Amino acid sequence: MRRAVVIGATGQIGRPTVAALARDGWEVTAASRGGDRDDDWPDGVRAVRLDREDDKALETLLGHDCDLLVDMVAFKARHARQLTGLADRIGSAVVISSVSVYEDDKGRGFDTQSEPDGFPHYPLPLPETQTTVAPGDATYSTAKVAVEHELLAAGDRLPTTLLRAGAVHGPHCRTPRELYFVKRNLDGRRRRVIAYGGRSRFHPVSVHTLAELIRLAAARPGSRVLNAVDAEAPTVVEIAAAIDAVMGADAENILVDGPAPAPTVGDTPWSVPAPVICDMSAAERELGYRPVVTYAETLPETVDWITHQLARGDWREVYPKMYAAYGDLFDYAAEDVWLARR
Repeated sequence: MRRAVVIGATGQIGRPTVAALARDGWEVTAASRGGDRDDDWPDGVRAVRLDREDDKALETLLGHDCDLLVDMVAFKARHARQLTGLADRIGSAVVISSVSVYEDDKGRGFDTQSEPDGFPHYPLPLPETQTTVAPGDATYSTAKVAVEHELLAAGDRLPTTLLRAGAVHGPHCRTPRELYFVKRNLDGRRRRVIAYGGRSRFHPVSVHTLAELIRLAAARPGSRVLNAVDAEAPTVVEIAAAIDAVMGADAENILVDGPAPAPTVGDTPWSVPAPVICDMSAAERELGYRPVVTYAETLPETVDWITHQLARGDWREVYPKMYAAYGDLFDYAAEDVWLARR
């Protein structure tokens, strides 16, 4: 059997990827820090502990018969060099990157979005040929570019498909954007303020879409970069309506033209001044990719996961990375003051 090793197997992307590869006939070793299993994995999946930073441990795990390596947690150039140093042990690789690597024609990218007029204005749809930020180790985006450069340079020795993922959604996500509307509905908030008229579009990607792309790339090895997003890029208002439908909620949107009217009012995790919509034609052409799910179809499992997580306690403790990234998304007192003044 073809042997695959998945690093970061118990993360949000890793779980469905392991299942998809196993269904496709791969003998899968699922590696993670905890060595845990997912209930949806077939019995034949081997779950093991792995410290990603331990070069010797990774070398031992790969052995000499790894046909495919899937890496969910390559965040630095060092991680890429770790893989290229083991190229003689790996048939091909698939590595997760990010759409945050892109910059626009004025040199603006995700790292400049907090500056005045700093949000990028990308071509629509955004192709893989668009310029990226310079490689480096200063930010998440520059480090991802460094990973890409290292792996593409070694394409003759280790053919690697790099998937530039959009806004990932699905169960087990540590920063689920859907939390913004799910928690409001659970808290009985029947009015919500939304910036930019609710028209913002930040291209999402389901964990199931990513698993399908990884499965297809595994069957067609190559050295390439591909966008990885869903077939649709719904607006914030459309996302809110879809979540309401799943939860049986009825809420009123208070739409604000332009940016959030106050620091903690109306700024959803998708609210951007210019659309980020990616082109998927390269994945369709090179991998034979066709959409497997719609955003609305995946929402019930996402909403269910978030609801169960919130039952554990304060959202800031349940989702600390979300709180660190976005601040107080549920400042109801500030919202009520703004609504009253309005």
